[in-house]
Amino acid sequence: MPTNGFNRALKLQFGLINYDSRYLTAEAFGFKVNASGVSMKKKQIWTLEQDEKDGLVVFLRSHLGRYLASDKDGKITCGAEKPDPDSRFLIVPQSDGRWALQSEPYLRYFGGSADYLSCFAQAIGEQELWAVHLALHPQASLLSVARKRYAHLSASDGEISVDSNIPWGVHSLVTLVYLDGKYSLKTCDSRFLSNDGKLVKENTNTTSFTLELKSGKLAFKDSDGKYLTPVGPTGTLRSGRCSKPGKDELFDLEESHPQVVFQAANKRFVSVKQGVSISANQDVETDMETFQMEIDKESKKSMFRTNGGSYWTLVTHGEIQSTATEVEVNTMFDIEWRGQRVALRASNGKYVCTKKNGQLSAVSDAVGADELFLMKLINRPMLILRGENGFVCHHKNSNTLNANRSVYDIFSLIFNDGAYHVKSVNGRFWYVSRSGLVCSDGEKPEDFFLEFLEHGRVAIKSSDGKYLRGDQGGTLMGDGTNVDVSSLWEY
Repeated sequence: MPTNGFNRALKLQFGLINYDSRYLTAEAFGFKVNASGVSMKKKQIWTLEQDEKDGLVVFLRSHLGRYLASDKDGKITCGAEKPDPDSRFLIVPQSDGRWALQSEPYLRYFGGSADYLSCFAQAIGEQELWAVHLALHPQASLLSVARKRYAHLSASDGEISVDSNIPWGVHSLVTLVYLDGKYSLKTCDSRFLSNDGKLVKENTNTTSFTLELKSGKLAFKDSDGKYLTPVGPTGTLRSGRCSKPGKDELFDLEESHPQVVFQAANKRFVSVKQGVSISANQDVETDMETFQMEIDKESKKSMFRTNGGSYWTLVTHGEIQSTATEVEVNTMFDIEWRGQRVALRASNGKYVCTKKNGQLSAVSDAVGADELFLMKLINRPMLILRGENGFVCHHKNSNTLNANRSVYDIFSLIFNDGAYHVKSVNGRFWYVSRSGLVCSDGEKPEDFFLEFLEHGRVAIKSSDGKYLRGDQGGTLMGDGTNVDVSSLWEY
């Protein structure tokens, strides 16, 4: 577990945009660097690393794993595999949210355009300013560093409250919306946070914040130069009085794992309400019937975490209980994707079945009705997909979809008995055409199936058993016959 959070803090990855609206780009050939990128793809993504001894010093790592550096004459390179003294930079934030990057050993500023980049300017001018475009998937959990509590939509109070011990359920999902160098915070019911703490339907000046970084944490500055901070006993998120970010104004973005509800063959929900044994015996969905699915990066097996922080685990006689506090072999399950239902296989090689009393036990050698579960994803009502070449977005002039954009569209995900319907911005539905194109203007919804196959990645299968993939030209197709990098999506 992370030091102070429930989930892993996200590594800060971003694009840097110069005064000419071009992105800093790391070319594979000769490890050259330019500022010629027109949008944020793989070559334009940089990872911020901090010096362990001096928190002010940062290193900028390219997508090739090489570090940006400047020598004493201001010559820029990006070939070093490890950070060296020349790759030490300081971030100098400006009032408009842009950054100047200063070489720490030589105190000169980095800037320029196209192939003419250098780090030799003695003062900050327009050419030395860079806008920051976050590259991470825009849906995450927001953790207050000072309060060690999570932000969540409090619908009854019409605010975002920062008083949750764990980021549980759909209300803890925050979507960062990027527009013209500023960020807005969008709740799961599609409202925007205003700097006075109210939630509003429209994205305006009062809902736009510039992003600042301080010792690896984020701060959100409003148009009046004040910072978002949790206020009062429930931690109402709004702009405070400070015009400099202290600990109270700092936040971590944590990855938002899928959270799911299981319904067994007896039509009842799997729950931990009755204590440590996992049983399908409830008729309503609450936090007790919601489980966080965490996928092991190496084995690709799944762990299921309860809202108390413990994991499902296999105990003697095949029973499944929620007694594990650490991940180990008995907390890992294989998921078999069977269309509208899933089967779970425990570490003893047996399938999990629902006994007559509702208790879950891994005792079955084959899959019948009692071994099948309906699994519903509950914390992605808004779907944003990012593939290997960019985000999924409506094509400008047709009913098809692009899968290679640096901007994204937000789609609605609607559950339908083990399948999902995807609704476009225009209220029409996704479907796969006869020629294998994914189209976004269907009158009737078509079933798609989500398969959570890797950590942070989902495969999407159409009703004819083919996978959605991004093709070489950047079009979203529904003709994939197997799962590979082109058919796995961050979501």
